[in-house]
Amino acid sequence: MQEEVLVKVENLSKKFCKDLKTSLWYGVKDLYSNAHGNKQERTLRDKEFWAVKDINFELRRGECLGLIGHNGAGKSTLLKILNGLINPDEGKVTIKGRVGALIELGAGFNPILTGRENIYNNGAILGFTKKEIEAKVEDIIDFAEIREFIDMPVQHYSSGMKVRLGFAVAAQMEPDVLIIDEVLAVGDVGFRIKCLNTISELLNNCAVIFVSHSMPQIGKIANKGLLLKNGRIVLNSKNISFLIQNYYNEFKTENESVFGSGKAEINNFTINNKQKNIIIKSREKFIINFDLKVSGNLRDYLISICFYDQEMKSVALISNKEDDFIQIEENIQVEVINVFAPGKYTVTVDVIELKNKNILGEYLLSKRNICDFISLGSKQLTHCPIHLPANWK
Repeated sequence: MQEEVLVKVENLSKKFCKDLKTSLWYGVKDLYSNAHGNKQERTLRDKEFWAVKDINFELRRGECLGLIGHNGAGKSTLLKILNGLINPDEGKVTIKGRVGALIELGAGFNPILTGRENIYNNGAILGFTKKEIEAKVEDIIDFAEIREFIDMPVQHYSSGMKVRLGFAVAAQMEPDVLIIDEVLAVGDVGFRIKCLNTISELLNNCAVIFVSHSMPQIGKIANKGLLLKNGRIVLNSKNISFLIQNYYNEFKTENESVFGSGKAEINNFTINNKQKNIIIKSREKFIINFDLKVSGNLRDYLISICFYDQEMKSVALISNKEDDFIQIEENIQVEVINVFAPGKYTVTVDVIELKNKNILGEYLLSKRNICDFISLGSKQLTHCPIHLPANWK
């Protein structure tokens, strides 16, 4: 049962036209050709481009496919084809069983009908009888947590309420294939966690296709993935960590930049005596070393070293104030244990005047992206940025 192929995509391609008038003209020509039994043109015409091209993959029950790529990579177009919203120009899609989908805000909902009426509509489209839908309505309303507004027209719902109702319908209707686009980003944190937990539970009986720009979410629930670029698959892998790293490699880290009053200066910044190509194993100690020069008679200042992941989110910080180390010499050496998840990290150093223990003065120096390093560790543990050492008994 778990090996059953629920989604099979073969040589799938879809093209669009960048110009509306030209697109309408091509549409008329294609209709005429179809009416006379002629095949549509499969090559690109003027102003056309491939939104997706030569896509091939299989998805089995119990698998979660993570789709990642830049905006415009073809993810949403692929999902719309899989959900039957648009037809491909080439290729074939085979899907077994019921499909639950949450692709666009409000998609599949009639705005003038109430939330309750839309539940019945969606259930009927999926092939459920009225009696079967009635047995699920209360569970859907409870999951969506919008009981107070369930008999109000959907057109008056907020974006978050539409996401709540849409996901509740898609997940509670026992889908064989669940398709989720990045619309979950609209929901609040609590409901997002609830959705991710539900997806993990549904994987026991269905296949999931999940799109997100949040790599921790992809790393948490996907067990295989596709990296798309310009409508094509550039990587198909069951190694989610490797897939995510290749996605991050598409981005260029911001160059080193310096801010502040100019009263402090940092030179010769190294990690393990290196400035480039720094690799640190998990749980391994590493040494940060740099020269610090502060002008004037300033003697008390805060040194903050902040670590950022590849989405430029701060994940850890060390400071001399927290470690009760205020008497700073010209050469600074800091010993740190690598507790970071596998991936690439950048380092920013701030030097701030200390007027007293609780009041910060002016920024003497903020040196961003001063250095970067790669943390090595278990490739299966990438969804959480920090791996704390612990003694197990």
